[in-house]
This record gives sequence, structure tokens and C-alpha cells, in this order.
Amino acid sequence: MRKISQLVKVMAAVLFSLQMSSTFAQVPVYQNPKEPINKRVEDLLSKMTLEEKIGQMTQADNTAVKAKPEDIANYFMGSILSGGDSKTGDNTTKAWAEQYNSFQNQALSTRLKIPIIYGLDAVHGNNDVYGTTIFPHNIALGCTRNPDLVEKAARVTAEEVLATGSNWAFAPCIAVTRDERWGRTYESFGETPELAEIFGAAQVRGLQGASLAGKTSVLACAKHYLGDGGTTGGKDQGNTVADEAAVRKLFLPGYIPAIKAGVGSVMASYSSINGIKMHGSKFWLTDVLKKELGFEGFVVSDWAGVDQLNPDYTAAVDSTINAGVDMVMLPNRYVDFFSSMKSLVSSNKISIARIDDAVRRILTIKFKMGLFEHPMADASLVASVGSAEHRAVARQCVRESLVLLKKTDGVLPLPKSGKKILVAGSHADDLGNQCGGWSIAWQGKSGNTTIGTTILAGMKKAAPGAKIDFSAAGDFADSKADYSVVVIGEKPYAEGKGDTTDLSISKDDVALIKKMKSYGAPVIVILISGRPLIIEKIQDNADAIFAAWLPGTEGDGVSDVLFGDFKPKGLLSVSWPKSMDQVPINIGDANYAPLFEFGYGLTSF
Repeated sequence: MRKISQLVKVMAAVLFSLQMSSTFAQVPVYQNPKEPINKRVEDLLSKMTLEEKIGQMTQADNTAVKAKPEDIANYFMGSILSGGDSKTGDNTTKAWAEQYNSFQNQALSTRLKIPIIYGLDAVHGNNDVYGTTIFPHNIALGCTRNPDLVEKAARVTAEEVLATGSNWAFAPCIAVTRDERWGRTYESFGETPELAEIFGAAQVRGLQGASLAGKTSVLACAKHYLGDGGTTGGKDQGNTVADEAAVRKLFLPGYIPAIKAGVGSVMASYSSINGIKMHGSKFWLTDVLKKELGFEGFVVSDWAGVDQLNPDYTAAVDSTINAGVDMVMLPNRYVDFFSSMKSLVSSNKISIARIDDAVRRILTIKFKMGLFEHPMADASLVASVGSAEHRAVARQCVRESLVLLKKTDGVLPLPKSGKKILVAGSHADDLGNQCGGWSIAWQGKSGNTTIGTTILAGMKKAAPGAKIDFSAAGDFADSKADYSVVVIGEKPYAEGKGDTTDLSISKDDVALIKKMKSYGAPVIVILISGRPLIIEKIQDNADAIFAAWLPGTEGDGVSDVLFGDFKPKGLLSVSWPKSMDQVPINIGDANYAPLFEFGYGLTSF
């Protein structure tokens, strides 16, 4: 009996082992996190239908699928994005995370359960979402000459992006701005390729962390490839006229360290080089980016950028996919794209090999991100959004990016007590104005748009012992004071609408500074702008001038320098023209004689 009992136990153990082996064998290789990523990718790719592959190359805007979220599953979509004004619910982190989870559940309901990646324009913090930490725009960060700080800021951004469920930031912008009239000048780190090299890679490291699979890592996207900052006349989506050597010298260098830093995606530019649209340039997208530079991630188009290639949509899709675009930001035409792709494959205009290359690149990134194991939003990150620790990093970015352009001895720093200070100007107490474009709204907007500290509020916190009176228009019952601070500048704008032919300070702001000067106290001007402005009409009436750029939500950083807690450190990331006759102006130009040279900045009072 004892031998029979032992035999039964052995047989049971063998049967259990066989059952477990059978169960393990039923788990596809691609779903096993212990397998190498390349093996998982090839296994999944081998199981996919043409329709499922086309789906992975599809990126739709959330507004396009919100009414029919089941289309995420029906068309096997690989990605969803939120464009500049594509919000959700009450625009809080919690609402965004709930939407993300609902979209992700649709993707996971498909046969192969391939998760989506969710992208947004987190270009200076998670700037679309209410209550987040909004950093200075890139033109200011370039003035810090501090890549470690910029990397730290990008780490904060990654954490606040991921709290919404979104896991792909369309940043960094590696544009080298060569014409101040361009409405995206502030998205560039400056006018030299060296700044793009230093800070672009720093932001990639900050966003993606040590590993794309990190708990607080998001996919970075180097943009806009290539030459977007060099268009004729600074026209957005325009034409960059330059020979190949000039393009390689000015606009390509920033992408090389970004690729070495492991950037997982690159966005094609709307603009053209010598009349050839980048979305259709096989030379720059495939021959140079992928083959020569060894970029192993995937290329995504810009918002409806494919549509600009040809009025015939199928022909446009043919051009862009064969040029090297791997994922198409439609953002609405996913049905048309699906149909066009199937037609192009059936007519042998797009090869299966090309499709497999695109999908392989996309899936590799998804596996590297750990999305198959952790596809849902991490609720534990919500508490850090807009935290004191995060805002302290942004505040440091503000004070280190502040450039002191002019000073009069004995005027600065301002005393914190015992003096009367008049504060005027439309930008002194306006959070929306100091954040600029790509802040809550695509084009930005004036007013109390989110949570933060205005420059006026920062001054009052920094100097509780001073008497600070404020009037935007400069109208005071008692105009006698020890100092006057005037905060003026550009109203918010973004791409397209920000293009201009006149960078002069407005007539109203010139008149306001003259008015404040007439009161007899020294006048300190703080300029809020996304680019250098023509200041010839205010120079004589200003005893000190700061370029504060677009500082974001932490206006305290201006007070840190204004009241002397920190010395000014910022150095110009762009040349500052004397007049519009000098625009465009860049270091290295013949007869280079700007008002303030590239790299200029007073660093003591």
C-alpha cells in the first residue's frame, strides 16, 4: 500500500509539472517579460495581420476618438495624442488619468492586447494640465548654461506627465532659431547648434531617465527634424534655403547627442529644405537620420503634416511612409489612413518590409517602456504634481535664466523693507502672460489660467517690509516712491500666430515707462517675451532692464534676483538686435553689431 501511495504522489507531481509546462507554453513569447526585447518584438510581429500593423502606425487625437472610443480597438490604434487644445473633463491630472485608462482598456481589449502610447506637447512642464509646474520656455533655459538643471527640470516634467497616464512628451524642441520673427523662437534653446546639442540631450536624459522602463520615465521626442528654425523670414512651416553643408553645420548637430542619449522618437518638421517637405524627404529621414546617424527609434509625423504633401491623400501617405515616417499623427483621418495604407500595399507601392520596419521600431519602444507589463496610469504620482519640491526646481530655472541687460549703479538690488515701490504693467500680475504660449491653451491666454505665483505676488512675498503699490496702468494716488518696477512684454502666442514683422515694444508700454519715469524714482523694467524685442524707445527711461523671457508659473524666481538673494547669472542664448533693420541677426554674421551680443549678461549689481 505504501509503494502504491508513493507512486500516486509521483504521478501527481509529474501531471502537475506537465500542466504547468503546458500553461507556460501557452503564454506567447511577446508576453513574457523574461524574454529579450528583440525576440518579443519578432514574435508579436509574426502574429500580426496587416490591419493590426497599420493600426500601430496610426495616431489619432483624443477628440477624434472620444465619441467612438471603440475605434481604438476596431482600428488597432498604436497611439493617441492630445493636441494643444485637446483637453478632457475639468483638465485636472485625475481627469486625464481616467481618460487615459479608458482609452488603454480599449487597446487591451484587442486580440493581441498591444497597449497604446499617449502623447502630448509637454514642452515646458506638463503645460496643458491645470495645476502643474510650468517651467520657463527653452529660450530662457538656454540662458542658464546649466544642462544639469535643465535635466532636473525634465525629470520633474516626466513625473507630472506620467501622473496623467500620458507617457510620451513631444519634447525636446532642438530647433536652432535663426530669425527672431519666428513665432516658435521661444521653443528653441538659442541660435547656435552648440546650445541645441547641450540642452537637447539634457532634456532627453531627464524625460527618459536611466531607462525607458523607469517608474517615472516618459518617451522623449526630438523635434522638429530638420531645419525648422532656419526658414526664410522666420515663417512658420516655411522653407529653409541652405546647402547640405550648412544644414549639417547648423541644424543637424543637436540630434546627434540626442540620439546618443537614447531618444526614442523623432518628429518630422512641417518645414522644407530647398523646397522639399521634410515629411517627404527620404534623404533626411531615412538615409541620414536612420542609416547614417543610426537612429533606432521611430519617426512620427507632425499634426496633419502628411496632408501637406499632396492633395491626393493616398499619394501623400505613399510619399511619407516610403520617405521614412513610421507613425502618422493624423490626427482625425484614421479611416482614410487605414484605407489608403491597405490600397498602397495591395498595389505594391508600400512594401510589407517597410511596414514591418516601422512597426518593429514602434513595438521595440513599447517593450522598452514596459507598457505590456504596466499599461495603466500610476495613481501614486498624482500627489507630486505641482508640489513644492517641483516648483522649487522651476523657481531656480527662472532665476538662473534671468538676463540683466542694463543696470545703473546703486539701483539694484531692491531693499526688502523701509522703502516704497510702485509696480506697473500688464504683465506684473498676470500668470497667463508670464507663461506664454503652450500653457493651458495652445496659443496661451492672459489671466489667472492656472496655479502659480505672479511676479507681483513674488515681490510681495520677498519684501514684506516694503510698501508695494500696484496699478497696471501706472495710476497711483501717491506717485512718490523710492523705486518703480514696470513689467511689460508680449501677449501669449504660439506657432503660426506668433510670426511677426515687428518686434518693437508696444506704444502703450513705451508710454507707460515714460509715465513711471516722470514720477522721479529709478525705473526697473522687466521684459516678458519669447524673443528679443526692440527696446530703443525705452532705454533712456530705464535705469535697469531684465530679460525674464517667459518664466512660467514661478514668478518668485524674478524676486530672488530683484531683491538680491541671488546674483543675476543668465547669458543671452540669442543676439539682441538694435532695430528691425538688423533682423535676422546671429553671432558670426558679417558686420555683427547687435545691441547685446550672444552670451551677454551682467552678473553683478
